[in-house]
Amino acid sequence: MSDQYGFVGYDLVGERGSQSFWLVVQHADNNPEFQKKVLEKMKIQVLNENADPVSFGLLTDRVKLNTGQKQVYGSQVTYNWEICQAIPRDLADRENVNKRRSEIGLEPIEEYLNRLSEMHYKMNETIFKKNGLNGPTLYKTE
Repeated sequence: MSDQYGFVGYDLVGERGSQSFWLVVQHADNNPEFQKKVLEKMKIQVLNENADPVSFGLLTDRVKLNTGQKQVYGSQVTYNWEICQAIPRDLADRENVNKRRSEIGLEPIEEYLNRLSEMHYKMNETIFKKNGLNGPTLYKTE
């Protein structure tokens, strides 16, 4: 389908179908060239308001990291297991990340990282409590 249409937008398959296609592409980490090709086509659809800009940002970060570059929006994380805190992987221009995130409809990075840290804690609560940690370490928010 991507060879014929590039990125399948809302007009072809509706919002749910478009998001389902995006999800497949987002997790095709073993084929970053495919991800990159679809991302280029997705950008056109986002500009035409025919695809989700947030999903575009997430795929942008995935493609950047999968091709050895720094991510733009900080959506891809790793965790500090000692303090249960989400940390963005290789991030470009950290000072302006919230401006970029806002432009595509993402919340401030601190709120995002806190939400992920809280989910990570809940999923691994037994391990963290065993190690004396009663909650995640959160970032300051405005």
